Amino acid sequence: MAVEIKSKIVSYSVKKAVEEAPLADENPLTVRIPSRPEGTLEAVSEKISYVGAEGRKKVYLLVSFMPVEGVLDGRRVVIERPVEFFFPSGQLSSEHQWITATMRSLSLAARGGYVTQAVADLRKVAWDKGLVRCGMNRWGKPMFHDSEVAAIAWSIQQILYRRGFLDQDGNQVPVEELVSRYAHRLTHGHPWQPPTLEEEARAEQQAKAEALAQDKEKGDGPTVVGHCPECRGELIMMDGCPTCYAGCGWSKCG
Repeated sequence: MAVEIKSKIVSYSVKKAVEEAPLADENPLTVRIPSRPEGTLEAVSEKISYVGAEGRKKVYLLVSFMPVEGVLDGRRVVIERPVEFFFPSGQLSSEHQWITATMRSLSLAARGGYVTQAVADLRKVAWDKGLVRCGMNRWGKPMFHDSEVAAIAWSIQQILYRRGFLDQDGNQVPVEELVSRYAHRLTHGHPWQPPTLEEEARAEQQAKAEALAQDKEKGDGPTVVGHCPECRGELIMMDGCPTCYAGCGWSKCG
């Protein structure tokens, strides 16, 4: 409908668009997922092998992942989180019911946003049947755990590490880095890959060498007495015994 203006126009103003209120921050790491979503989820299947008091055992474990949205510094972001842990039946007979119960509890923890703490707690479980050997550390040495539960929990941490969700020591990767890694995956079509053992060893050896060089410049650094036969790092005297300063753990005295 047209409106006729009969009086003089003495002033005018432009109506500004109503600005939307900024989004409230919502950490995608702690967003609660009510239940496992319908349909297909990406999953990692891994065979875990360990040696304990009852000999060598091999079990299979599946971990499912899904993208989760959140708000970070007023902008919407997406990360990938584990949401389901599954232990196929018929693997450890009498112990299976307890392992199945543990996997269900881990799944609840994952959907509740505290799976990192839950897995770390499982690594503290001990038993009276002796140590369990499972996996290798970053220097290629065997890993020993206080129980089968602790060994499986360590293996779960390694799955989450290779997926980019945890660091190698089982600590939570910051949410900003998770956002970056998921964006990298969408762009390049493959998940984030951790550095290889060789790359980590080179980086750590280089850091040790730089620290040693700085100590030498200050004049208060340890005296180098040779080179490590394991990693070729420098040896220093510790408690009267040549010991690898690069950190691989080699010692002439054993």
